[in-house]
Parts: sequence; C-alpha cells; structure tokens
Amino acid sequence: MLSAPHDTSIELAKRLDARAELFQVVSSTPLGASLHQVVLSGDPTLAGVAGNDVMVRLLDAKGKHVRRRYSVRSVDHEVGQLTLWIVTGHEGAGARWAREASPGDQVDLVGPRGKITLDPLADWHLFLGDTSGLAAFYRMAESIETPGRAIFVVEVDDIDDALTAPFDEGLGVTGIFVERNGRAYDDPAGLLGGLAAFEMPAHEGHAYLFGEFHVMRALGIALADRGMQEEQLSHKAFWRAGRHNAEHGEPEKDL
Repeated sequence: MLSAPHDTSIELAKRLDARAELFQVVSSTPLGASLHQVVLSGDPTLAGVAGNDVMVRLLDAKGKHVRRRYSVRSVDHEVGQLTLWIVTGHEGAGARWAREASPGDQVDLVGPRGKITLDPLADWHLFLGDTSGLAAFYRMAESIETPGRAIFVVEVDDIDDALTAPFDEGLGVTGIFVERNGRAYDDPAGLLGGLAAFEMPAHEGHAYLFGEFHVMRALGIALADRGMQEEQLSHKAFWRAGRHNAEHGEPEKDL
C-alpha cells in the first residue's frame, strides 16, 4: 500500500506547478554496459509529454536526500507505468538507485518537468548528445508526425550502449553512434566529428542538444556556424564532467 509523498516533494511540486506522487518499482534491468532501464508503476500522466522529465528523491552516499532528474523513455497508460533509462557508468545517487532498485520499492517523484518539447513546425529533427539523452531522444522522435525525419548523433562510452529503437515506417531515420574511445567527458571532438559526417537536410529543422555541460555549448556554436538560428536550437546540460549535480538534480551553471 503506497503512502503519501514526502512533505518536501509536495511543497516543491506546488512551487513548480507540478505534482508529487509515489510510484513503485516494477523492474530494474541492465540494457548495456552503463545503461539501466527502470520501470515504475503509478499515474503515468506525471510523465507529461515527450521531452519532459521527472524528479526522483534519492539518498546520496552520505545519507542526504537529493533529487535527480530523468527523462522519461516511454509511457504505458493502459497498465499505468513509465520507463526511465538511467546511465550507471559512474558513482552517483541515481546510478546506485538504478542498479539496486528492487520490485516493490517506493519512489518519490515530482513531475512533469522540463520546457523542451518537439518543435511541431520542423521538417526534420536532429538529436545530438550522449547516452544520457537517449531516453528523451527516442521518446521525442516517436512523437514526430509522419512523414518526417529524425537524425541521431549520439556518443557512447561503450558500443553495448548503442541501443536502437523501432519507429513508424513512415519516419525517415538516420543514426550515427560515436564511441568515446578514451576522450575526456568534456571533449566535444567525437560529437563534432559525428556532426560533420552528414549534410544538413533542406527545409526547416530543429536540433535538440542533451548531454554534458561544456560539450553542449561547443555543439551549439558548431550548429550556429552551420547556419542554424537560435530559435532552431534547444539545448540542456544533463550533467557536468567532474562534478556531481546539485541537490535539485541539475548541474551547476557557474564556470
């Protein structure tokens, strides 16, 4: 029997014009070398629309409560479940939770969160980032009306994390996975190389940049150099190399 969300979650949800709910873990399954799938049961409307995320209340290594934000990979309204893909190739509160979560565990969530959603006017969509962005990328691409085009350029630490997804046969899909090959996590060279590997399509496009703080900045500059305007770029740093995310779940923005 589920109890109520923590008082701090209820208060936070009110400030954010969101909702706080308790979910239960259905399963936690490794998908690749550093990627876990966590399925949760509860009110799936908390997941919002494609591109939105949820805030999860967790304990860090010191026993302090922190929040981590995770994009929703998929939603099943019929059975009342939502699915998260969580990067676990590091030591952090979220990674430990994903690896250790057991069926029946209660999870305190606040959502929906996030301001970046699919541009309905774009003819093509470029999804650019690292493994942490895969869940959002695939859910957003699945919401593209056909005919349309989705282009993925994603850097992975291990080729086992180069997960693909089925799409409507009317959607044109181009996928480029780039292996990190020992590059520093804040080195944009791999993704810049992947970006240079294709010609920008004709007509109006939109780019979604999700990943490491410094890399996302470099990619934004590169896309501007290739003629994309500011209104065609949506970018969000999910994490920052060498630093834990802040208590609210996002990386610090100071340089």
